[in-house]
Amino acid sequence: MNEASWKRLEFDKVKAGVVSFTVSPAGRVLAERLEPSTKQRQVEAWLTETEEAAHLLESGASIPLSAMDGIDPFLALLGKGRIYNEQELEQLSVWLTSVTQMKKYMNSKREIAPTIAAYAESMHDCPTLREELNRCIRYGILTDQASADLAFIRRHIYASEDKIQKKMEHALNKYRSSLQEPVISKRRDRFVIAVKRELRKQVPGTVWDESASGQTLFVEPLDAAELQVELQQWKAEEERERTVILARLSELAESFSYELHRNVEAMASFDFITARAKLSRSYGGKKINLSDKPVIRLLNARHPLLGQSSVPLDVELGYRWKQLIITGPNTGGKTVTLKTIGLFVLMVQSGLLVPAEKGSEIGIFEHVIADVGDGQSLEQSLSTFSSHIKVLKEMMQAAGPRALLLLDELAAGTDPTEGIALSIALLEQLLKREALAAATTHFNEIKAFASRTAGCQNGKMAFDADTLRPLYRLEMGEAGESHAFAIARRFGLPEVVMQRAEQLLVRKVAAESTEMLIELPDNPVDGQASTIASSVDHNHSKTSIPTSENDEAVHVKKTAKPFEKGDAVWVYPLKRMGVVYRPADERGNVIVQVQGQKLTFNHKRMKLYIAKTKLYPGEEYDLDIVFESVENRKARKLMNRKHVEGLTIVTPEEDIY
Repeated sequence: MNEASWKRLEFDKVKAGVVSFTVSPAGRVLAERLEPSTKQRQVEAWLTETEEAAHLLESGASIPLSAMDGIDPFLALLGKGRIYNEQELEQLSVWLTSVTQMKKYMNSKREIAPTIAAYAESMHDCPTLREELNRCIRYGILTDQASADLAFIRRHIYASEDKIQKKMEHALNKYRSSLQEPVISKRRDRFVIAVKRELRKQVPGTVWDESASGQTLFVEPLDAAELQVELQQWKAEEERERTVILARLSELAESFSYELHRNVEAMASFDFITARAKLSRSYGGKKINLSDKPVIRLLNARHPLLGQSSVPLDVELGYRWKQLIITGPNTGGKTVTLKTIGLFVLMVQSGLLVPAEKGSEIGIFEHVIADVGDGQSLEQSLSTFSSHIKVLKEMMQAAGPRALLLLDELAAGTDPTEGIALSIALLEQLLKREALAAATTHFNEIKAFASRTAGCQNGKMAFDADTLRPLYRLEMGEAGESHAFAIARRFGLPEVVMQRAEQLLVRKVAAESTEMLIELPDNPVDGQASTIASSVDHNHSKTSIPTSENDEAVHVKKTAKPFEKGDAVWVYPLKRMGVVYRPADERGNVIVQVQGQKLTFNHKRMKLYIAKTKLYPGEEYDLDIVFESVENRKARKLMNRKHVEGLTIVTPEEDIY
């Protein structure tokens, strides 16, 4: 597994969500160690645990998890001869009570959660230890019932304190005139009265303290001194007996060391499982089918970090095709689609439920590698392209039937021609190794590769041509357009730039077969600019590219003359532009050149996009530059001058649609 890819897919954020739902330190440690497993039985067990815990939470009952405050340090010192104090032992008693509650709770929920309810059987409520702690300690203090000797000592302490109280009250009356105020207080655990400094000699006894001003002395009257010595002796006896009792209770706790450690492990597991269930419920997660084959099918899947407002995703990979090439506009959701696919795999293999509908299915993958983001790094001196190559190398090393590879923006970061060639070669190799791959791209050559290659499928992110807004919905089976011009207009790019871009694009399409880009004038004439501008509805800020063949009937009525050689037309079945090579015959069939291919379509299946008079410099312009290859044009010129043995001109056959 590739941890760098986990972060690119935001698995670290999902993991942090699990950690945040834990309530105990031990449960938090388990959550922080969460990693996807490549073992199917392990994953299946985790998913069952999470689903059962989710059912428990749905039932409305509160799972009696323990925060286990102070238990970890307590157990860390077991067996080291430590004598625990009353507070520590009372925390142990409270925790053992929570263990008892958990066992009772799980026993009552066997029908709802049979698997995790069985885990409670490994817990020990240690009744002997728990009852002894409850008998000896209450509210953080040893009770008189802790031992007979402690009870005896405390009775003498209470009697001594009662005698001293009477002596002190007698002293208040006896030395009233010498007192600063008639109250009995304690200093250094001794009973004293407040005497004026100047009258100190009138009150015999021991001074134990004085006020901040020095005007008052706190004196233990001589009459009570002997009783106070006796009290201190009894208190020393109490402290010795307290140590004996705490040592006995600590030794008893140590005798249950194994059971206590098992309880911590079980309670931490319940905490961890419940945290997974709480997170899964927070985004509507469900248990989906776990396949023994490396496949992915997601139905109505929503990215867990985007919430319910996100558009659900339907996608499959590994059944009828191994590769999915996703196209469409920028900001249209292509990268989110990749992240959703990868993140769902990581979540399922980590025992988390995912927000997808019934019928969804995911297999087990040994490698999930994602190339998402530009990956630039100043520290490692990595450019965007070199960072992509670094990840691609990892992909090639890991490629196999159990590998899921996600590539964002194929051919990006370098010369498009070389990048496209490199990308297609990579996709071919991944296909040979039977790795599952999903990639995004804007390049037509890669879309064409997907359309003609067995085991590869195109998919597009839907785009609303009326509102010029992406719909964030993946549609399988066909390639999409980038809609760069429409989006650029939507964001306010100057119209003069847009018109010039449209000119360049149309002429490039017309010249693709000759691998030439016809140079346009540096300053296009107003007629050209205004003509192309007429194809744009400025009131609605969108291009007039037709969206369906239903637009054709209206267009035919408006167009008096047939298509002419050189006209740029929109071909509905291909959803792209082409150039008329031969006008309509008696059956209405028109030969159109699209990306170097000559294809035949009925005139009803196309629409005039830009007339040839607005595309080329003049009537005498040689259209062979557009339709003939460089080799054929050279051969034709040579034939016109002389006969050359063996010289031929090859014209590709037209495909009829």
